[in-house]
Amino acid sequence: MKNIIPVLFLGFLAACTSSKPLPDSVQANATEAPTATLAPHVEAIRQQFAPDKRVALFDVKTNGPVLTGETNVPAAKTALLERLQSAGISFQDSIQVLPEAGLNDKTYAVVTLSVANLRSEPKHPAELATQATMGTPLRVWKHKGGWYLVQTPDKYLAWVDGSGIKVMDSTAFNAWQQGEKLLYTNPYGFAYATPNAQGATVSDLVYGDMMVLKKQTKGFYEVSFPDGRSAFVSAPEVQKYTDWAATRRPTEQNLVETSKRLLGLPYLWGGTSFKGVDCSGFTKTVYFMNGLVLPRDASQQVHSGELVDTKDGFQNMRPGDLLFFGTPAKDGKPERVVHVGMWIGNNEFIHSAGRVRINSMDPNAPNHDASELKRFLRAKRISPQASLIDLRTASLFQ
Repeated sequence: MKNIIPVLFLGFLAACTSSKPLPDSVQANATEAPTATLAPHVEAIRQQFAPDKRVALFDVKTNGPVLTGETNVPAAKTALLERLQSAGISFQDSIQVLPEAGLNDKTYAVVTLSVANLRSEPKHPAELATQATMGTPLRVWKHKGGWYLVQTPDKYLAWVDGSGIKVMDSTAFNAWQQGEKLLYTNPYGFAYATPNAQGATVSDLVYGDMMVLKKQTKGFYEVSFPDGRSAFVSAPEVQKYTDWAATRRPTEQNLVETSKRLLGLPYLWGGTSFKGVDCSGFTKTVYFMNGLVLPRDASQQVHSGELVDTKDGFQNMRPGDLLFFGTPAKDGKPERVVHVGMWIGNNEFIHSAGRVRINSMDPNAPNHDASELKRFLRAKRISPQASLIDLRTASLFQ
């Protein structure tokens, strides 16, 4: 299923591309071009700069000779206007380049909840697109009725309720990033108002939540949340982020052991945390816990890594390899990747289907999953170099 910091904003490199500025309104000749003339050029630029709308926004429409809409890829707009000029096509440019001016330079944000739900539209009933844990840095593109269109470190675009984030300008964002971070490493727990695990709570916590260390007291750390709240967390349940990142080893054994810590978690469409995971949210979480950031969705993860030869069976598979399932291309219809799991050895794979479970590709095994075997497409091996971000070397939270 479903970087200020060089690594974080890999998705925004296009915004740094220098190019000759073009006027807002360009008339290449005296004759206005009909929509049909502009549309193919718009589509060509979309395919070049934003073929996956989940990670790049290029929503440009044509109304006669007028170009309207928005994009968060400035280079795409520049390329479109230059293309139309070169073709001698008359047009008027009303394309908005994000971030929108109304944000008043507050174009960064940090998640303030244990898990923030990011949705496909700016409303609570909308589809859950993905999740982000406390301390996750975000790029903010626009605002609508209390909701913000944000982009996560894995480049995913989605809407988040403003109550779940702290919107910041670059100065405040840098100040947060420079704080010494603690990472919560228990599957689930709490932060307390006082250094007393029997007292009132300030927030629940899940694995991956990031806080700033203020000071250490007996058995507890006093921490600061991105929105300024203070709390206490049990010392054995957290680790200094730099120490955690330095000790990540995405070996076969570690990937398998990590994956089994999630056994029994409920399936949650859009889930990427210990509160629930969908299929790709599960594999993404397993790899994150071992220091590597994968793309969000199964249909994106399938483009990562090295292909494993499975044409004669699964004997070449290694623990940690990802298996992809769906419908192959046929009769002019494209391939559809709709599910992903992770190989753990002994002909078994672990995946989120109803809950996180282990199934077998062996028809004689009691936990054989015939339906998944039938729709198996291929397998990929993910090296650190094939991940989006290697947290052992990246400055994502610093």
